[in-house]
Amino acid sequence: MTEIEQLLDRVAAEARTSRPWGWDSLPEPVSPDTLARAEAALGFGLPPLLAALYSRIGDGGFGPEYGLLPLLEGPPRGERPAVVQYLDNRQGGEKDPDWPWPAGVLPISHWGCGMYACVDSRSAHGTVLLFEPNADEADRAWYVDAPSLADWLRGWLDGTGWYEEAGEGMDLEPWSEFRGRTATG
Repeated sequence: MTEIEQLLDRVAAEARTSRPWGWDSLPEPVSPDTLARAEAALGFGLPPLLAALYSRIGDGGFGPEYGLLPLLEGPPRGERPAVVQYLDNRQGGEKDPDWPWPAGVLPISHWGCGMYACVDSRSAHGTVLLFEPNADEADRAWYVDAPSLADWLRGWLDGTGWYEEAGEGMDLEPWSEFRGRTATG
């Protein structure tokens, strides 16, 4: 069994036994058709591990804090799906060039106060970024949360993410690729 398969097994076990705030049950995994429609709407493919989370474990409803967002359809608790948020954020960035949304950066989990964990679909391992819109300018709103989605998931499972007591005081590095990945950069 590969390291990723082992990680998916750990995530699935945790997803079956815990519910993030606001989720009553674990949604069914997305179908291959839903995954294909989501990727077509986005204009890019999901990193393999993210696609596996949605297609093998559930359509959101597991993970740190408020859990993963639903991918494309039917928000069970009022949260807009990840694809809808991405498309809205990209369009909003066109209207407000001071706050552009980077291409290929999919919001996957809401932290509250407008903050999101996002996966950089253009990076080799799905770098997880923190979008913190309470900064005074867009250049200071993006941080590297984890170098890969696998590392981010391990941080959640092991209780070592920046948002956990064990991770308190961790300084996140600014995301240096922000300007190069936006229309105004």
